[in-house]
Amino acid sequence: MIDIKVPTVGESISEVTLLKWTRKDGDYVERDEVIAELESEKATFEVNAEKAGVLKHSGINEGDTIKIGDVLASIDENGAKPEGKSGVGSLPAGQAGQEPEVKAATVESKSNGKPADSGKKIEAAATVSEDVKATPVASAMIADKKVDPKKVTPSGYGGKILKDDVLAALNNPGRTSGAAFSRDEKKEKMSNLRKTISRRLVEAKNTTAMLTTFNEVDMTNIMATRTKFKDKFKEAHGTNLGFMSFFTKACCFALQEWPSVNAYIDGENIVYHNFCDISIAVSAPKGLVVPVIRNAESLSMAEIEKKVVELAGKAKDNKLSMEEMTGGTFTITNGGVFGSLMSTPIINIPQSAILGMHKIQERPIAVNGQVVIKPMMYLALSYDHRIIDGRESVSFLVRVKELLENPELLLFGKDPVKTLLEL
Repeated sequence: MIDIKVPTVGESISEVTLLKWTRKDGDYVERDEVIAELESEKATFEVNAEKAGVLKHSGINEGDTIKIGDVLASIDENGAKPEGKSGVGSLPAGQAGQEPEVKAATVESKSNGKPADSGKKIEAAATVSEDVKATPVASAMIADKKVDPKKVTPSGYGGKILKDDVLAALNNPGRTSGAAFSRDEKKEKMSNLRKTISRRLVEAKNTTAMLTTFNEVDMTNIMATRTKFKDKFKEAHGTNLGFMSFFTKACCFALQEWPSVNAYIDGENIVYHNFCDISIAVSAPKGLVVPVIRNAESLSMAEIEKKVVELAGKAKDNKLSMEEMTGGTFTITNGGVFGSLMSTPIINIPQSAILGMHKIQERPIAVNGQVVIKPMMYLALSYDHRIIDGRESVSFLVRVKELLENPELLLFGKDPVKTLLEL
């Protein structure tokens, strides 16, 4: 019998939360197969089987807090491997009476390739996305009635959709499921990640002299560049040409010109960086995370775009490593994807500044005495006034604006003609 213990995930982390058992008690598991998902105060990670054998849970339930080094489960190497699929096992302790969660799938008949009789297996009717947590009965009803899972309010443990939730959605189309004029309340334990986010935001407000300066950018040239070259760019590099590469490039040039914006306070010292590790704020299922693009100043537009897609994908799947979220010298956050027109972003400590992007909106702008319609975006730079003066913050933002409104400057950081003439 081999014990599987909760692994060490960081020097300062002493406990984690069991998010989900991915294999049930009594299942036969292969070596390196994922058996559980855990969440620390900084990230979500998986635990793998160290050997092949029959899995035995240690009595820990989903949602329980456990300490680093505790025994999570054990594996009996001498357990018999069943033919075909692994045994169904039993539900973890404390979950008796609940409908088991399944990943929805379409089962096909071996004889003719057609869907199997739904009466034989409930799972056969379920064609719901694997991202949706639902019981077998609820999954079958969602697939059969073609219900949008996003319009169903889950009432099960951990946000699981139950049969009654689907029935409520069917009986009340276009309205949030539940009784009319309901005044029910729901109390849910705050996750470790949400606790960390909460603590860091309050710490940023209480320990920095935070101030925000604003400007606006005419996005005409960037949008025209994307429209003109997006197809060729994707064909050449295998990735889409988004806005983030333009903003990252612009910030890297501006950070090197105004190094205090790329620095932070360490006790009585100021730490300056000759590199730009750009943190990008990403909305993940468990909360906001800020993975880092290392040495962004040395990357091409395509390399930046590929890195953004990679990090955003990992964040969505809760696959980010501690290293990928550690460090960063400056942060970019894009509230515009959610429709935000203007905001004051909070500094990602210990960094000293954060740039907020916002929604692109057509507005009347005065150009050479004439009113014209332009696609405009408000920019917000929140900064720590202890280390960054008003002149530096405003100049930094003006420089970012200049680079974005003239994308050709992003090649050298200077006007090509002036560079040619050495002016």
